[in-house]
Amino acid sequence: MALTGRAALLAALGALPIGIWEPSWTGILAINAPLALACACDAALAAPVRRLGLTRSGDTSVRLGETADVTLTVTNSSGRPLRAQLRDAWPPSSWEPGTEVAASRHRLTVPPGERRRLTTRLRPTRRGDRQSDRVTIRSYGPLGLFSRQGSHKVPWTVRVLPPFTSRKHLPSRLARLRELDGRTSVLTRGEGTEFDSLREYVPGDDTRSIDWRATARQTTVAVRTWRPERDRHILLVLDTGRTSAGRVGNAPRLDSSMDAALLLGALASRAGDRVDLLAYDRRVRALVQGRAAGEVLPSLVTAMATLEPELVETDARGLAATALRTAPRRSLIVLLTSLDAAPIEEGLLPVLSSLTQRHTVLVASVADPHIAHMATARGNAEAVYEAAAAAQAQTERHRTAEQLQRHGVTVVDATPDDLAPALADAYLALKAAGRL
Repeated sequence: MALTGRAALLAALGALPIGIWEPSWTGILAINAPLALACACDAALAAPVRRLGLTRSGDTSVRLGETADVTLTVTNSSGRPLRAQLRDAWPPSSWEPGTEVAASRHRLTVPPGERRRLTTRLRPTRRGDRQSDRVTIRSYGPLGLFSRQGSHKVPWTVRVLPPFTSRKHLPSRLARLRELDGRTSVLTRGEGTEFDSLREYVPGDDTRSIDWRATARQTTVAVRTWRPERDRHILLVLDTGRTSAGRVGNAPRLDSSMDAALLLGALASRAGDRVDLLAYDRRVRALVQGRAAGEVLPSLVTAMATLEPELVETDARGLAATALRTAPRRSLIVLLTSLDAAPIEEGLLPVLSSLTQRHTVLVASVADPHIAHMATARGNAEAVYEAAAAAQAQTERHRTAEQLQRHGVTVVDATPDDLAPALADAYLALKAAGRL
């Protein structure tokens, strides 16, 4: 049986079995007066939401993959106790998928004139700035029959920094750096330009390092050893154009390039070299210059935190011109970019001579390990076609690297896990060879 509007209302209030009879409004009010009175009293006793005071404190930065705690202080300045549910809203990427509801919602009770602190724990899944959204509070009366709801803007920003996973390789590279500097018992055969000491000749030493005058004064052949030069200039150039957006594994190429740049920046600053950073596609996205050794790594991390790949073709001519302005004297320019044939042949190669004439140039690129896996695939026609495509891609990549090497460029091409240590090794090799 269909219910009229008054019968439906009464059924909703729970005072009338559905479909029995259709009372008058007077009957409804008489029956539900206690319920209406209870709701009115509950609403009157619920603490007002708009008069609450809210402030934030806590972490302002966190490395990607770690947790940040942001504390919200709720002050109840009214004369009624606050019994509430609270939602502290942040962007979805502030938490791992599926954990947002549990992390952002809180229950609290605040007596009149007191305050309580709630902690929202963030675990961001992307780099960049995460800004808080509204804080929504639903205040209940003592019976829980009625509630007031309102929202407050309580601004707070947490900067999510690159994770710097390659930090684990730093101690071993610093040990090799100390060997180059002669601070350990291991003697190296590299040549810098700063004379260090004399030692006895061993087979394999460069004969040009023999000190004939010292040899004449003793019974053994003496060779000069050289200490690698300090105070060299290293310019890290991040290509943030379209090719840096390609995903290798679970992250864009740009993230792997940044990790490698951080390891090299930390190593070079410990070596006494000056390290600058330039991020460029069609304009300058980030620039770090003139930092002291102890400030280099924090400055690089902060500058990289908000970088995102831009879906535009990189202006190679503009990149080269900006790099030359940023590095006015002889430097090591480390360009972290793609080894795709088209961008290199049409963009970088025509302007490469302007860089190599004045600077030592090193190109580092992220290789996709899935391509190597595809190249070994066999068993059916589809796998063979995949292997052929992978072999062709590898051949083009090797040809592009050889073109760069013919122009005097050092090339580092490695998978995301291997790029950072390989780049650090290339830097140490250049330093040992006296090419910086």
